[in-house]
Amino acid sequence: MSTVTTDDHADRADRADRVPKQDRSRATRQRLLAAAVACLAEHGWAGSTVSVVAERAGVSRGAAQHHFPTREDLFTAAVEYVAEERSGALRALFPDGAAGDRRAVVTALVDLYTGPLFRAALHLWVAASNEEQLRPRVTELEARVGRETHRIAVELLGADETRPGVRETVQGLLDMARGLGLANLLTDDAPRRDRVVAQWAALLDGALD
Repeated sequence: MSTVTTDDHADRADRADRVPKQDRSRATRQRLLAAAVACLAEHGWAGSTVSVVAERAGVSRGAAQHHFPTREDLFTAAVEYVAEERSGALRALFPDGAAGDRRAVVTALVDLYTGPLFRAALHLWVAASNEEQLRPRVTELEARVGRETHRIAVELLGADETRPGVRETVQGLLDMARGLGLANLLTDDAPRRDRVVAQWAALLDGALD
């Protein structure tokens, strides 16, 4: 018969205590990331300090800096986090593939560039153009997010990039979506956006089939 020692009890208690702490730490980190994106979208880089984000997330400044030692760490992680969430959301819209509905795919891709993520990312780009410490992080992040978005678009559109011009066509779609996102920053551009989406879906049907 095995004997349970005091050390065994202590080890189990330590593991039981550690799991809730890990869960709380993960939840705190996600609250900080969500608050950082919201602050960046609403107030821009200049108005989005670690203290402002911590207050919005309901945590102390010390707790925020425990997870993200610098302001740059916080905001690059925040935009990356939400970018990954949006990529997951885009995939979730078409769990069995897009079934040839290219207009639905174009609409979903355009939606990626008209929400708070794009607004936050835009503020981050502007800040990176003037902040030497921030620029390489944002450049690398945007390249990675861009590659992932392009890959998802190719998959959902059923595009064969071995054919001449197809890769450029898909990239043109993403550039167009980014432009519509920019236009939407100042005014609600929904009516014109719907017409552009319909036209692009028709163009894609001709170019990709």
